[in-house]
Amino acid sequence: MGKKVEEEKELKITFQSKKEYECPVCSTVFRKEELLSGGGRLIAGQLTEELHRLYEPSAKYGEIYPLVYQVIVCPNCWFSSMETDFTLLPKENIKTARDDINNRKKETTLIFPSLNYQENRTLMEGAASHYLVLRCYDFFGKPASPTIKQGLASIRCAWLLDELDKKFPQQHYDWLGTLFRKKAQYLYNEALSREQSGRETLSGLKAFGPDTDKNYSYEGMLYMCAYLRYKFGPANSPEERKTSLEEARRTIAKLFGMGKSSKDKPGAFLEQARKLYDTINKELSENE
Repeated sequence: MGKKVEEEKELKITFQSKKEYECPVCSTVFRKEELLSGGGRLIAGQLTEELHRLYEPSAKYGEIYPLVYQVIVCPNCWFSSMETDFTLLPKENIKTARDDINNRKKETTLIFPSLNYQENRTLMEGAASHYLVLRCYDFFGKPASPTIKQGLASIRCAWLLDELDKKFPQQHYDWLGTLFRKKAQYLYNEALSREQSGRETLSGLKAFGPDTDKNYSYEGMLYMCAYLRYKFGPANSPEERKTSLEEARRTIAKLFGMGKSSKDKPGAFLEQARKLYDTINKELSENE
């Protein structure tokens, strides 16, 4: 009996935090599920062009997706945000968030069925949590830098949709992943535009990610703006495509004026940025 309990303890990948959170919308008190670290649980794999860290399945623990546990979701009303903002919902918007409860539950379960935030999260709850973040930052004001956080939520949701597509093929999760990448493209570039015009700062975001394993800082955001424009930007006409690519080229060119490689800008990242710059340049040259 003791050996069985010990084995179950060893195989745990998450735990309930000691810290309690009170939902600002419905006043439910709950604890957040956290990912255990160490013990060979996470085996880092390759870094994708989207700066997404893939992880190899562990022989002992199986597949683990750190993004599943990243954001806070109230298990009762499904209000969701990044941890630093959960208690900072503006008072004047609490009623709006409360009035939205039924709508956000209904619309979320249309995409992600059979959700249960009262139990440990599965890949489905993880993907849905980022969709909920995307929705709920509409209730935050400019000081929270909501636009870039919605962009982050969109691309992270797309990454988890990729994993859902592998597990449940032909359920249109691949199509949804593309939609969320297109949404991320708009939000990333809108956040940059708002920052440059002074309409919204980026100071409310402490870690730009875009994934959780490393923070590529502001330069990483510039890269993502350019990459997403190149892959998922306007393409209804050659002229629209050209305009979008020229903007992407200007955005990524800023990276090369920000000094040599550093902790936040490792050489591999700058090489990825250079590769993207050259790819955009080539397409623009071929279409002149």
